[in-house]
Amino acid sequence: MHATTESLAVLADIHGNALALEAVLADARARGLTRFVNLGDTFYGPLDPGGTWLILREMDIPTVLGNQDRLLLEGGPQWEKLPVYTAAVNALGSEGMAWLRSLPASCRVDGDVLLCHGTPDNDSAYLLEDVSTGLPVMRDCRDIERDLLPSAEGCSLVLAGHSHYPGLVQCGGITVVNPGSVGLPAYDDDSPPHAMASGSPHARYAVLTRSGGAWEAKFVSVEYDWQAVSRMAAENGRDDWAEWLTSGMA
Repeated sequence: MHATTESLAVLADIHGNALALEAVLADARARGLTRFVNLGDTFYGPLDPGGTWLILREMDIPTVLGNQDRLLLEGGPQWEKLPVYTAAVNALGSEGMAWLRSLPASCRVDGDVLLCHGTPDNDSAYLLEDVSTGLPVMRDCRDIERDLLPSAEGCSLVLAGHSHYPGLVQCGGITVVNPGSVGLPAYDDDSPPHAMASGSPHARYAVLTRSGGAWEAKFVSVEYDWQAVSRMAAENGRDDWAEWLTSGMA
């Protein structure tokens, strides 16, 4: 049995929102937290990927690759014609892109805590949510367990992002947590058509604490200057992001 361990501040889906990241880090440090993990989709978006990299390059944070991080690396004509893509690649520079290339798709910390972006085997799939109706509904534990194993064999905790939607479930003796999104509180997608909305513009993260053999999760919402980043998104040609950032609705 594991003894009480230091708490983990869990970040996900920063999406280049450096102001939100600064606010979350300040809030976490004010709570005495010193250990952080990052579940990916760190830079892509019409905000400040370069500023986000300047913050993270000074920190030693276990990080996994998200689906849109991977797209930055893979490139291709369909992406390279997008101003958001080229701006992110240029802002990261060779050092930031090399850091992205070094990231694993999943990894373990503390032996029995698995980090992934979507599911352990698919960075573009939702682990906790079924979106076939157009809105997120919690998946059946049997389906979640099927996606967890065998990658999460022996794990007590799985941390996954991608949906930007905070959630917790216990399936097959494993606690599964999505901390929500640091940098983008809502979005819509067309494959299948669905909307993810946290309901407010706050930056979000989670604090996970182990006591004995159990995990406790605290979901944290942090105020920051979301009006400023909304203006940045609009100036960079993404009025949809501008609305999502100030409303938390999609």
